[in-house]
Amino acid sequence: MFNAGVQRYKTVQVKTSTPGELLMMLYDGAFRFLGEAVAAFDSGDRSRACERIDRAHAILSEFSATLRHEVYPDLCKNLEGVYGFCLSHLVQANLQQDPEMVREVMRILEPLREAFREAVRQVHAGEAKLEPYQPR
Repeated sequence: MFNAGVQRYKTVQVKTSTPGELLMMLYDGAFRFLGEAVAAFDSGDRSRACERIDRAHAILSEFSATLRHEVYPDLCKNLEGVYGFCLSHLVQANLQQDPEMVREVMRILEPLREAFREAVRQVHAGEAKLEPYQPR
């Protein structure tokens, strides 16, 4: 019963969140999965580490796939490079069973997560606004 209530809460939370809040939930989820992968590697649980890396990989793949190059081409090109490196690095971490490679991905992504967190905060506080998409 408790798990069903938690799941309903999470569903409502996702459905009522802004795009910025959803982005932060995904980043936080990716970091949770990466941290759990490191812990699993450290404890010798390769199967769990692999599953956690796969979950983080799926989130980063989605980030990369949903970049809108037509809106901010330079930013998207840079983000695509970062996400591509991290995705490749996670595959190698999994193959080599190397928690340090997972930690490196976390170090690379942390400044992005914090930058997005600050941007979302500024938008919610009215200190910044999102520009609507203007086709060229």
